[in-house]
Amino acid sequence: MSNSILVTYATRYNATREVAEKIAAVLSEHGLEVVLLPTHNVRSLESYRAVVLGAPLYIGSLLKGAQRFLEQHQAALAQLPAAFFALGPTRPGELDQPDVRAQLDEALAKIPWFKPVSAQLFGGKYDPARLRFPDSLLAALPASPLHNQPASDARDWNAINAWAESLVEQLQPAAA
Repeated sequence: MSNSILVTYATRYNATREVAEKIAAVLSEHGLEVVLLPTHNVRSLESYRAVVLGAPLYIGSLLKGAQRFLEQHQAALAQLPAAFFALGPTRPGELDQPDVRAQLDEALAKIPWFKPVSAQLFGGKYDPARLRFPDSLLAALPASPLHNQPASDARDWNAINAWAESLVEQLQPAAA
């Protein structure tokens, strides 16, 4: 096992990647050795001492790439300290609604063996001009909550930075 911390992410439109990059940068600034990779590029966790996983939360479900990562690396993750972050609501103010955090808690409850040392939900980013099929079709439907919604970015970079700084202590190796 090395001294590296893996910061890995599943993303559809790169907003989660951008947050993972910020978290990796903060951890590095505090002297931690960090490797940043998308989940689909992680083959093994044996060379890491801790993991930070990020994924968007879509209608209460984690992106499939994050689900696959958790399934593939279940045995290793059960032995490593791990932290988890999700990007959720894309409009300012939505993150403060009581049922929003419950969606993250419910998503994590579906993975009872996964016990992150910290799990955090941040606002997400939405840009209708970047949507690909089938997301573009869904957003075009009048019944969709995204119908005619303008681009928005509800990521709170100060909160992301503060959470990443809190991980510095939580992801330190145990004293011998």
